[in-house]
Amino acid sequence: MQHSISAPIGLSAANYADRIGFAQLTRQAFEGVDLHPLRDQLVARIAAGTALAGEGLDLSLITQLLGDKDQGLAIQSEVLAFHQLFRTPSAAPKPGLRVLALAADIDMGGNTPIDFLLEGSDVELLTLYVVKGVGLPESLPEHDVAIVVASDSEECREALALIEKAAPHWPRPLLNRPDRIGNLDRDKLYRLLTGVPGLDIPATIHATRAQLSDLARGQIACGDIAGELRFPIIARPRGSHAGVGLAKLDDAAALAAYLADRKEQDFFVARFVDYVSPDGLYRKYRLAMVDGKPYACHMAIADRWDIWYLNAYMAFSEEKRAEEAVFMRDFDHAFAVRHRSALEEMSRRVGLDYFIVDCAENEQRELLVFEADNTAVVHNMDSPAVFPYKPPQMRKIFAAFTAMLSRHARTGKESAA
Repeated sequence: MQHSISAPIGLSAANYADRIGFAQLTRQAFEGVDLHPLRDQLVARIAAGTALAGEGLDLSLITQLLGDKDQGLAIQSEVLAFHQLFRTPSAAPKPGLRVLALAADIDMGGNTPIDFLLEGSDVELLTLYVVKGVGLPESLPEHDVAIVVASDSEECREALALIEKAAPHWPRPLLNRPDRIGNLDRDKLYRLLTGVPGLDIPATIHATRAQLSDLARGQIACGDIAGELRFPIIARPRGSHAGVGLAKLDDAAALAAYLADRKEQDFFVARFVDYVSPDGLYRKYRLAMVDGKPYACHMAIADRWDIWYLNAYMAFSEEKRAEEAVFMRDFDHAFAVRHRSALEEMSRRVGLDYFIVDCAENEQRELLVFEADNTAVVHNMDSPAVFPYKPPQMRKIFAAFTAMLSRHARTGKESAA
């Protein structure tokens, strides 16, 4: 039953379904484990009518990991229609902390992969899916602290709005408030961070296909779309992620060819910032902001501007890995010090307890921000034989995350006392 917005929210014993969970299944896929036998086993249990809700949700994730996103989402929506609360058990025999994650019915990349951040901890994770037409329950499962893990995407808007209405009556500390998650949208983030000293963030502007067609034909100029826009520009379809449809367009002819290949009606465009280093390579960083403090997640080095960690092929270059190791080792007294004031002001304006920043340094060595979100994967799956410097750094981030949850839980108990 849906919660009445104006009434205080009660707490009750949790009616959860256990599941294997995101981190464990993703790790298996990452390590090359064949998930087909487990999928077939779960399908057989569903066909026989003996599957539990948690197994249905695991099947949804396995199906997505095996490449069938649509079918995986269809299974997930079916499961969530009759059950919304799931538990990922703690690694400890007795949990030291109970965390309630508030998620949306979206694909596996659309909610914060919080399981990874809690791996090996004494935290018991309950995930409550806030589903369209169902909303929040009248009473919540007992928990010490809650965190919103839904993203800023269109598909999550309704879930975020429902949580936002209930937020003033939440019985426990509520982290990553939904109204602030909405600020991470590409065009909103620019407006939020513009003017921060030492920080460079190109304006990300929504442009329609009609506008871009006019620009490609020379009927309007870049400046007619936005004052600071000029060729070369970066374009991507609105709502796209992971580089889908991302392109650098040097002139009107390149824009015309780009539009001919794309069917979308809405795009984001921005000025291109050439952040190449003097050695001709590009360096892109991922930072985790935890409780206002930055932590190094990775450094990708490549001879191309459109870098992701995977296309930088770090595993194949001992030289690149040596540089990433130094970046992580020296981070607290080098990169973090160099950009301290910009990072502090960004954290203050974004106002989230936990979020991820993808960034670089421009020619003036200012912090060049590409993107901030709350759902990027921070994991400890890389081979310790190839990346021996990574596990200690990941454990440092995980420890900071659980310490933040514990601190807020304590504060909540003290203020309730």
